[in-house]
This record gives sequence, C-alpha cells and structure tokens, in this order.
Amino acid sequence: MVFSSESFLFLFLPVFLAAYYLTPNRFRSATILAGSYVFYAWWRVDFLGLLILTTLWAFVFGRWIGRYRERPAGKVLLAIAVAGCLSVLGVFKYLNFFIDSFAALLGTDAGGLGIHWRLILPIGISFYVFQSISYLVDVYRGDARPDARLIDFAAFIALFPQLIAGPILRYKDLEDQFRARKHSVELFCDGMARFIVGLAKKVLLADAIAPLADLAFSTPEPDLWLAWLGAGAYMMQLYFDFSGYSSMAIGLGLMMGFRFIENFETPYVSRSITEFWRRWHISLSVWLRDYLYIPLGGNRASTLRTYLNLMTVMTLGGLWHGANWTFVLWGLWHGSILATERATGFHKSSASRWWSLPLTLFLVLIGWVMFRAEGVGNAFAIYAGLGGFNGIATDPEVWFAVTTESISILLIAIAVCIAEPYFRTPHRDTGHGEMVAVGADGSAGIVGLTLTRQALISLGLTLLAAATISKLAEQSFSPFLYFQF
Repeated sequence: MVFSSESFLFLFLPVFLAAYYLTPNRFRSATILAGSYVFYAWWRVDFLGLLILTTLWAFVFGRWIGRYRERPAGKVLLAIAVAGCLSVLGVFKYLNFFIDSFAALLGTDAGGLGIHWRLILPIGISFYVFQSISYLVDVYRGDARPDARLIDFAAFIALFPQLIAGPILRYKDLEDQFRARKHSVELFCDGMARFIVGLAKKVLLADAIAPLADLAFSTPEPDLWLAWLGAGAYMMQLYFDFSGYSSMAIGLGLMMGFRFIENFETPYVSRSITEFWRRWHISLSVWLRDYLYIPLGGNRASTLRTYLNLMTVMTLGGLWHGANWTFVLWGLWHGSILATERATGFHKSSASRWWSLPLTLFLVLIGWVMFRAEGVGNAFAIYAGLGGFNGIATDPEVWFAVTTESISILLIAIAVCIAEPYFRTPHRDTGHGEMVAVGADGSAGIVGLTLTRQALISLGLTLLAAATISKLAEQSFSPFLYFQF
C-alpha cells in the first residue's frame, strides 16, 4: 500500500484515524501498532514476521544493554545486538549482490554457480533496521531510556507514516511523545496541509516528469539533448518524489500528534556538496554522522584520517541505498567531493562565489546519473551523451515520445525549486513550549492566520487536493522511488 493510492486515501487512512481518535489515550500505541502492521502486511504478510522479530531483538537487547552498559558486558551485548540487526540487512539486501559479484569474478553468473533462487528485498528494511540500531546505541550511551514499554517501542519501529521510506527516526527523539503528546484541531489541520502538498509533489510533479527520465535512461546511446533532459528530469523527479513522501509522513505524524524531523531543506539552493548534505535527506545525514562518522573519529583525528572517514561514511551511505556498484560509486563521488571541499576550504568560502551554485548543481546531477542508472555501463552512456559524444540530434522517433505536458511540468518543477526558499516562514509556537517547523512548501500553520489568508490557503489546498486526486484517478500505479531502498 502506498500513500498515493485510492486504497490508502479512501480506505485505510479514514478507518485508521477514526479508530485512533476513538481509542483512549493510554491504548493509542496499540492502535498505531495494529494499523502499522496492517499497512505493512498489505504488501506481503510473510515479511511482517521479519519486522516483528527485529523489533523484539532490539527491545530485548536494549533492556540488557541498559542494565549492563556501565560494565564490560554492556559493550559485548551492544556488539551482538548491532551485529544481529546488520545480519538481517546483510542477508536480505546484499546476499544477492555478493553472489552476483563473486560469480562475475569467476566469469559466470549465479545460475552457473548452481544458485537458482533470489531473495526478495523487504520494503522498508533499511529504515527500520537503522532505527533499531540507533536505539541500541543510544541506550548504551545513556541517551535513551531502556525502560520503554514494548507496545510503545514496537509502535515506534512500525510507525506506518515513515516505515517505508523515512524520515529515519530515533527513539530518543520520540520517547516522550509516546508517553504524552498533544492532539488538537490545529495540529491536525497542519498535518493535513502537509500531506496534501506532499501528495501533490508526488502525483502532479514527480510522476509527470518520470517518463522523461525513463526515456533517456532506456535509450542505449542518448544524444546531447536527450541526456541532459533525462538527467535534469530525474534530478527533479527524485527530489519531488522523496520530499513529497517525507512531507506526507510528517503530515500524518502531525495528524497523530507526533513531530518528526524535517527531511529536506531546499537542497537545490546549496552552494557546496557539504551544504547539500545538510539539506538533503537530513535524517540519513544525521544518522550517518552520529552513528558512523563520529565513532570512526570524525574530524578529531589527523587530516588524512578525516578524509578517509568522509570517504568511508559516504561509500557506506551509498551502499545503504542499494546492492549495486552504481550506489557504491555514487557514494565515492560524494565522499571525494566532501573531502576535497574540506581540504580546500571551499565549503566555507562557497557562499561568496557566484559560480558555486551552478557548480554544486552540476556535481549533484552527475551523481544522480550514477544513482539512477541500471548499471555502470548505462551511467557512462548518459555521461557520453552529456558530453555530446553520442551526437546532438536525436532520432525523431525518440523525441516523439517527449510530450509537451512532461516538458511543461518539468519547467514548473524547476520554478518551484527556485521559488521554495521564498515561501519559508518562521517557526511558530504550539502553545506548550514546542516549536513546529513550517515547511518550504508553506503548508503548515494554516490555523491561527488572519481569516482572509486562512480562507485563501484553505481554498488553494482544496483545489490542489482535487487536482491531485483527479490526476491520481487517471494514472497507473506508481510507487515511491525510495521504496527500493
């Protein structure tokens, strides 16, 4: 089940929200857990067992680690617990990759080795495994309480708004919200607004741009114009698809009283790759920093070790996205640029250089080509096209597939990226000492504005929702891009 489907919008979500608000406060974690398990099992019931076992593993070891964390046994328990979580990820996400790579070294394939089966990748496994690991490490560090109720912890791991594609949450940031959180019409309306804008990003922009990217990456030798068109289209498609999902997840969280971390901060205005990673997939960047980069020594060691740490973290971050050499190379690309920026000081001086923005966008685009490609060969075919080595004029039959609608939507998407920074408004107080971020989409905070402005925004959101649902009814099933990770 995906957010941009009729079964979710008109069946699951209304039923869940009705059940949630009819449930007494002390039992709402159970309702969240039951609803989240139904949501996950809608895809495949059998992999629900893996999610439950991972949850129980992390919960039990979290209790033990909390009890012995100040003794040598605590470190041993942490190592066993993290190794268990990583083994789940390793088997289901990377075993096929290792078999294929080993077979390639021998000049054959998996079938040639006598292996005729393939493991299916469970949806969301990268996210719930990372959340389990962060909980175990936080308990060992003393940053999270090990006395969580099983029902609260299980609901946290399975929390359906972010279960499939993030943001990557940490229990220490939500444990107090599971114990007590505020519900109000204001927060619910803010959440609904965020959800509508996120859904529109996905359906009206990302899905409409997708055919351009698919055309370029499926053409064996795309020419100059098609390669640039396809690479630019994917750059926009991925952003609006993933940021749209994150907006919907944050909106659904608000509708249940949760405040999730913002996952995007207008990344395409970045003037360096260092800044880009402070704005893109923020929850992953924070996770890699806190649980990988800093434990490796961060920038506290020698200069050479700092560069090595950056390269290692980004390479592993690339591999986290998928079992393919394209993701490894994508991670190396970003890691090498981060190290270069730190070595030259460019990440500090880039704001004063007018050319830093187009340079950063170009470097990001080059990386996205490798990220999107089916294989390294496919990526270099696009690179050849970007350089004009495949010619300039495209076969008329190929260009016939480029529709006016898709080009128009691509231009609109670019305009939205340019305008996004100007729609940001300050954080606002919820009335009990907490601050809610108003997203770049300007959707949060519609309650509490002047009556005229509130009416205009509400009308705009209603029209946007109507247009999105109308478009959704016309198109075929389109899963979110990050479901594959």
